[in-house]
Amino acid sequence: MTTPEFTGLAAPLSALLGKEAKTGAADAAAAPATGTNTAVRTDTATSTAPAPGTGAAPGAGATVVPAAAMAGLPGMQPAPSAATGTVPAPSAATGTSAVPGTSAVPDAGAVPGMSPVPGTSALTGTSAVPGVGTVPGMQAVPGLGAAPSMGTVPGVETVPGMETVPGTPSSPLQTPAAAVPTANPTTAAPTANPTTTQHLPGAQRGAFSPEMARRDFPILHRLVNGRPLVWLDNGATTQKPRQVIEAVAAFYGSANSNIHRGAHTMARDATALYEAGRAAVADFLGAPSPEEIVFVRGTTEAINLVAETWGRANIGPGDDILVPVLEHHSDIVPWQQLAAETHARVVPVPLLPDGQIDQFAYADLLSSRTRLVAVSHASNVLGTVPPVAEMTALAHRYGAKVLVDGAQAVAHFPVDVQAMDADFYAFSGHKLFAPTGIGALYAKPELLASMVPWQGGGNMIESVSFDRTTFAPAPHRFEAGTGHISGVVGLLAALDWLSSFDHEAIAKYEADLLAYARQALAMVPGLEVLGDAPDRIAVLAFTLAGHDPTAVAQSLDLEGIAVRSGHHCAQPALAHYGLDSAVRASLALYNTPEEVDQLVASLLRLQQSP
Repeated sequence: MTTPEFTGLAAPLSALLGKEAKTGAADAAAAPATGTNTAVRTDTATSTAPAPGTGAAPGAGATVVPAAAMAGLPGMQPAPSAATGTVPAPSAATGTSAVPGTSAVPDAGAVPGMSPVPGTSALTGTSAVPGVGTVPGMQAVPGLGAAPSMGTVPGVETVPGMETVPGTPSSPLQTPAAAVPTANPTTAAPTANPTTTQHLPGAQRGAFSPEMARRDFPILHRLVNGRPLVWLDNGATTQKPRQVIEAVAAFYGSANSNIHRGAHTMARDATALYEAGRAAVADFLGAPSPEEIVFVRGTTEAINLVAETWGRANIGPGDDILVPVLEHHSDIVPWQQLAAETHARVVPVPLLPDGQIDQFAYADLLSSRTRLVAVSHASNVLGTVPPVAEMTALAHRYGAKVLVDGAQAVAHFPVDVQAMDADFYAFSGHKLFAPTGIGALYAKPELLASMVPWQGGGNMIESVSFDRTTFAPAPHRFEAGTGHISGVVGLLAALDWLSSFDHEAIAKYEADLLAYARQALAMVPGLEVLGDAPDRIAVLAFTLAGHDPTAVAQSLDLEGIAVRSGHHCAQPALAHYGLDSAVRASLALYNTPEEVDQLVASLLRLQQSP
């Protein structure tokens, strides 16, 4: 299946999909060129000039969807355009139009009936954050601009007034510059699975650096408790780039409709976007066809779907479901529930002291009774990356199927479901820079064809009568009701944004940043990191002697550092270390060595306090 053509879709929205729209008369208004970015506004101008400092990274896909997408659509009122000279150009100091009552949004027209949110204020010096309204209660960020040590990014204009963040706490680490990780786009990172190959569309289009990525995240430029935000809770959810935020807003502003079966233009447009999202997910995972991708709310729903459909039909009394001890609760509880009802067994696979799955024990536990192996592609609490391809090959020798929980993996290294030969693969969009409430399940086509629906209703049927109901083919058979359409649009934008960078360079940078963080945290007396598997993602769960994990997280929050504390929905993994709680700092591609230094400095102050 190929990505659908787009008849009638506004040109900028089709640019989101990397395709040229077939819009008839609208063809005269050219879509923005790849790598350009315009401010969100409701006008009819076709200017593609980037707002100051908001140009996309070199080679980035055209994921930014300006509100010019709304122009020319029925009921949309045109507004004067600064780009055409009909209104004065915005001040470089503020980047805002002189419309009373509007927030600090470049070139934004006033929304009828919208009053300012009480208690909000513009961020001082943050004109580089286009199209984003202020956050209630957010204090001004004095002189906020580029991340510390941000170099010049080719193709990105200089932003007036953008300065290095002043007063950044000095690092407690006197680390030579050579020890600070840097992204090297020419050096391929070793993948977590040696059989994995690159399938990201255009993944070599642009270089990568964390500074380039950070420019696209408005939330990383706010204050928390008077300090610049340091977001180290990526294992729980990642932040969203402006391309995703703007794509979702533009969808609701210019293409909102229910999908499938609609005879009108808007329904066709929304359906095209939705199915393009499915095709993008298939390409991202290396799946042979979009028909093998089912949209779900996230990894949890995907696993429950498999348990309630394939599991009920194929697992019975005396059968075994092998689940490693490191798994997230969402990959344990559904199998326990299924086993209780079918009289099967959930068999835990033990861990080694360093947090790896005991492969000898795994091999011994496999037998002719094994029907399913459920394993994470990366642990959310230990960071361990198991040898999934090898484990899958061994399970298949016994006729068992393998479900891989990819929630923590997809944002960190390339995934190829064909290379690992997974039967099922699930992930959540919100851990991949996309909106919450959207995710995907990949399944081999013969398995999907054999699975009965787990929910009934609209969209999943072919015909309904009181005598007989026939169901739609996969994947629609498993998508009852109205799906999270805007979530798919946001996921599509997130995948396009991520693929604008070299994914291997991202993996290499994160591996270096993890090594730097491990070395830095070793300087904190009484701090113990859990797990030391040789293959792992940048997740650091730790304890601090004499301090409760929740108290540690609260103390860090006072300094603007967001980490997670608790059992992390992985109680068996913590119990392996005799714990019921830990602190977790989980890193992503936009985190920096300076942020690691801030974490260490804060922990040292906490440890040295009376």
